[in-house]
This record gives sequence, structure tokens and C-alpha cells, in this order.
Amino acid sequence: MTLLREAIGDSLRRARLAQSRTLREVSTSARVSLGYLSEVERGRKEASSELLAAICEALDVPLARVLWDVSTTIAGEELPVAAAPGRGAAEPATVEPAAEPATSEPAPAGAAASMSAGSARPQVDGDTRIVIPAPNNGPLVLVEAA
Repeated sequence: MTLLREAIGDSLRRARLAQSRTLREVSTSARVSLGYLSEVERGRKEASSELLAAICEALDVPLARVLWDVSTTIAGEELPVAAAPGRGAAEPATVEPAAEPATSEPAPAGAAASMSAGSARPQVDGDTRIVIPAPNNGPLVLVEAA
């Protein structure tokens, strides 16, 4: 289980490294000591909301992006797992597609991509959330839904 302060530190470090900036540059810009920023990035210190906002501003990264990155990281760790048949190791649980409706109705306004001829892809309504954990080893890239 990842602690919140560790996930915040990882996110801040990835953002800083993606910009090829040093701890010294960011600490000067955020007006926080180099040692303290290092401790925050390593997950050793719990950053206050004011300090976190200053670091995000120094990195020119919205605080919401960092919090989103952290929440997806933590949510990814809390997804249910099911033991694979015949193995001792746990694997992520799979979700079976819903059965096709008996009647042919148009897709709801929030439905996912249209179904092509002969395709058996389930439709997803606008209230469904799909969470994909962010990678832990690279910068986070956000893409808005069409």
C-alpha cells in the first residue's frame, strides 16, 4: 500500500524530471528549502496544502493534475484482485461484457464509440467510469474525451 505522501512525492518528482529541472531550481522558485523539497519528493514529509500549491506553481503544473495522478495511482492499487485458476498469484479481476439487449434501441447520448457491423462490443453509458492507473515510471499525459 502506498502512502498518500509517497504518491504525492512521486507525482511531483515525475513532473520535475519531465521538465529536466533540478531540485535547486524548483526549490528556489517555490521558495522552499532544497532539503525539504527533497524530503517531500521522497515521501518522507507531508506537504501542507500551501506548500503543495507553491511547488505545483513552481513546476507550472495544476494542483488538480497532481491530485488526479495521485488518486489514479492509489485507486489502481485498491482495485479488486481475483486468484487465477490453477495459480497461487493474484491477477486483476476481469469484467464480463453485459448481455446484448433483446430490443434494438439507439445508443444513449453518453455511449462509447459506435459499434461496427458484426462487432459485439458492449456499450458504455455516460455514468460509467473507467479507471486506468497511471504508469509509475513516466510522465502523466492527460487526454480529454471526445
